[in-house]
Amino acid sequence: MAYRVLIVDDSPSMRSFIRRVIEISGFDCGVCFEAGNGEEALAVLSREWVDLILTDINMPGMDGAEFVRRLEADECLRSIPVLVISTDSSNARIRHMLALGVKGYIAKPFTPEALRAELERLLGVPHV
Repeated sequence: MAYRVLIVDDSPSMRSFIRRVIEISGFDCGVCFEAGNGEEALAVLSREWVDLILTDINMPGMDGAEFVRRLEADECLRSIPVLVISTDSSNARIRHMLALGVKGYIAKPFTPEALRAELERLLGVPHV
């Protein structure tokens, strides 16, 4: 089954890199949407359904924490698993984001294998 993924990061090169890592990992990503911050991501989600969201935290406009708060407040969107991919890997930041409702957290830099394992865990896909 091909999954629909939304990548939210203010850096176009990082979005491209994450998309490429997903491809290299062999994860079955059918459609990959992109957004530069939480506001753009909510606009994408108003017209497209996704199975999973990968988001950075530190972004201009609506940051990742506010984006997750908005997702959790929306009955239709709160069921979408969110994975944070961030350079901020402090225990306090990780605990804060998990308390907001994210389902996983990966620190940059990361390997394709680590990303794939986390994507499969979040979606309940058996690792093959």
